[in-house]
Amino acid sequence: MTYNPRVSRLGRSYKQAPVDERYDAIVIGSGLGGMTTALLLAQRGKRVAMLERHYVLGGFTHVFRRKGYEWDVGVHYVGEVHRPRSILRQLFDHVTDGELRWAEMGEVYDRIVFGDEEYPLRAGVSAFKEGLREKFPTAAHAKAIDAYVDLVFSAVASSRNYFIEKAMGSLSSWAAGGLLRRKYLRHTRKTTWEVLRSLTDDLRLIGVLTGQYGDYGLPPRQSSFGMHASLVKHYFAGGCYPVGGSARIAQTIVPRIEAAGGVAFTNAEVESLLVEDGTAVGVRMDDGREIRAPLVISNTGVPNTFGRLVPGPERERLGLGGLTQRVQPSASHVSLYIGLDRTAEQLRLPRANYWIYPDEYDHDLSIERFLADESAPLPVAYISFPSAKDPEFESRHPGRATIEVVTLAPWERFERWADRPWKKRGSEYAEYKERLTQRLLEPLLRFEPQVREHIELTELSTPLSTRHFTAYGHGEIYGLSHDPERFEHRFLRPRTPLRGLYLTGQDIVTCGVGGALLSGFLTASAITGENLVMKTLG
Repeated sequence: MTYNPRVSRLGRSYKQAPVDERYDAIVIGSGLGGMTTALLLAQRGKRVAMLERHYVLGGFTHVFRRKGYEWDVGVHYVGEVHRPRSILRQLFDHVTDGELRWAEMGEVYDRIVFGDEEYPLRAGVSAFKEGLREKFPTAAHAKAIDAYVDLVFSAVASSRNYFIEKAMGSLSSWAAGGLLRRKYLRHTRKTTWEVLRSLTDDLRLIGVLTGQYGDYGLPPRQSSFGMHASLVKHYFAGGCYPVGGSARIAQTIVPRIEAAGGVAFTNAEVESLLVEDGTAVGVRMDDGREIRAPLVISNTGVPNTFGRLVPGPERERLGLGGLTQRVQPSASHVSLYIGLDRTAEQLRLPRANYWIYPDEYDHDLSIERFLADESAPLPVAYISFPSAKDPEFESRHPGRATIEVVTLAPWERFERWADRPWKKRGSEYAEYKERLTQRLLEPLLRFEPQVREHIELTELSTPLSTRHFTAYGHGEIYGLSHDPERFEHRFLRPRTPLRGLYLTGQDIVTCGVGGALLSGFLTASAITGENLVMKTLG
């Protein structure tokens, strides 16, 4: 079933469409994990209702539009999907029936910049190594680079059993869980800094090798090496972008949910779970309506699920409040969305991303300085060129192009406006956003000065924007923090202590498109008792 954006509207409005009182399964949230879980269950004969509080389906895979422009909000690039036999590509092909196509970003996918020095990251392991050796030419550097790549592959290989264990039943997990988790935990228990510092004394090399830390939100001294390795290996073969934009992800999955008998509702705010005799039996909507199902799957994140959706008495009985206190939110951010009155080709916009840093190569120090003093140099400026990555952008938006610039934004700097409604936060907030806009334009105009006279529109999203649309308490984009402690927690898995309630999404695997997609397969596997990953891979 193909979605045609010219004649179709994705999903249906909860406030305007008929809603049954009972389903076989309810999925709360339409992020990639929720969509995948909903589809896999629907394909196995369950009547599924997917409930999304936003007016657009897709979670962080959705796009938003302004005055003839569109921007992605979370899918800036994806690795390992341009190879048809890769695991991630096969999983995507299954949930999209092969309709989702990918455009490669070219030889260079990321440019790491410190001051005036640029370090291109090239697609392919050999090219990746060779590019680094051009900048770090000694024999000691070559040895460190080789050892680093080997460790990355080793960590990722050991993660497979760790994630498989998450879908197991309690008895199987009790019997084999420790053995399956052990190898990966050897990598996750060390920080990225500890591992890299054991390989080299060159702080410049460490800075470059960790130059993509913004993709998971923690600098080297705080992040788990297991998370770092997963991210880096994900891009070794290069980066890709969805042809037609990131909205194509939902556009190729949701119609398949509906074709299998499921429904997807927008503007559908869930107030709380319905719990009877210690079992989740449905949800209560914000308008008071009750919708029942013997299976409830939450794609809203662990803090939202345990801290808000589960009723207070059940939360206390099961000790869920204590569990949420053991995890921390990931980083929050601001993103500047820029619209240009020329095409990407006319403006010679690159497909590769920029990661722009201050002169020194110490990411942790740059962040500490910025947190202490807002006027300090930005610790990072990530610049993405979605219209240059998507070969179909110009057909949708003739004569136009888009750019996104992202940086760290501590929640505490925006908290004083948190209780004010969206788009009504006052002049002080608007002035603050304008100052941030000008700061984010500086690194862009430094490296791509030709766009200066062609900027037609800018719009800045803040952690308040993220919280408004996703309900993440601190406007975090990556769910839970990816520090070493995160990987120790056994409750970050599909099954929850509350019977009938399951989790899906990036909190039970890791952040990013790959983690969210895998979470949907793991959750559906835990519910059905089938290994749906292996079945999909044949």
